[in-house]
Amino acid sequence: MLSYRHGFHAGNFADVLKHLVIDRILAHLVAKPKPFFCLDTHAGAGVYELSSPHARKNREYEGGIGLLWDRTDLPEPVAAYVAAVRRLNASGELRRYPGSPFFERLWLRHGDRLVLHELHPADVAALLAFAGDDHRIQVAREDGFAACVRKLPPPERRGLIVMDPSYEIKTDYRHAPQTLLRAWRKFPTGIFALWYPVIERRRVNSMESVLRASGIPRIHLFELGVKRDAAGGMTGSGMVVINPPWTLESSMAQSLPWLADVLGNGGEGYHRQYRLSGEV
Repeated sequence: MLSYRHGFHAGNFADVLKHLVIDRILAHLVAKPKPFFCLDTHAGAGVYELSSPHARKNREYEGGIGLLWDRTDLPEPVAAYVAAVRRLNASGELRRYPGSPFFERLWLRHGDRLVLHELHPADVAALLAFAGDDHRIQVAREDGFAACVRKLPPPERRGLIVMDPSYEIKTDYRHAPQTLLRAWRKFPTGIFALWYPVIERRRVNSMESVLRASGIPRIHLFELGVKRDAAGGMTGSGMVVINPPWTLESSMAQSLPWLADVLGNGGEGYHRQYRLSGEV
C-alpha cells in the first residue's frame, strides 16, 4: 500500500519517542571503533518541511517536537535528540523535521553503512536526493521486510535494524513481529528496533504475546502515550528493542516520565518501560 505519507505526522509525539530511541542506540554503537551496519525497512522521505501542506494539515508536530523546542529543562537524552533536530534548523526556528534516515546518517563514520528501503516513488526520490553522493548510503526501492531478512547477517556483524511500518494494513500487526523473529534468527547479535502505534490495545497485546513466546532472550519495551486508550485515534506508540544497549534503559527511565508529563494531553500522559524477556 502506497497511500501512507509520513509527512502528515512528522515531528509528532510518536516521532519523538522513535527518534529518541534510535539516537540513543546509535550513540552507543559509535562508542566502539568497529564499523556498524544500519538498515531501515520503511525509511520515508528523510527530511520533512513543516510548512508543507501535509505537515500543516493537522500540525501534529505542535504536540511533539514543538512542545520541546523552547524548553530549557530537557533531560540529557532528550536534549541530545533535540540538538540533532536543531542541526536541520540553523536559524533557530523550527521549520524542518528529520526522519529516521537523518538520525541514522548523523552517526555514520567512515566504514559504516546505511541501507534505506522505501516503496513510495516520491519518498524514494527524496531519499536519493538526501543520500546524494554519500557512498556509505544505499537507497533501495523494495519491500523492506523481505529485504531485511534477505540481507542479514551483515559482514560487519554489528548494527541496528529499524522497522517502522505504517500499520495501515492490519496484517502488519502480525507480519511485523514475525519478520522481526525471522530477522533476529539470521542476525542474533544485532540490535532491532520495532515501532508500533497504540490504536487498538488488543493488537498491541497480541504483538507482545508473540514476542514473549518467541524465545528471543533480550527484548525491552518502551511506550509513550498522550491520551487514555479509549480516546480514539493513535493515543500512544512504542518501541520494541531486541538486544538493547545497556545504556538505553537508564536513558529512557530519565526521559519517559518527563515526556509523558510534558506531551500528555491535560495530564493524560503515561509511559511503560519493561522487559518482555531477559534477565530481571
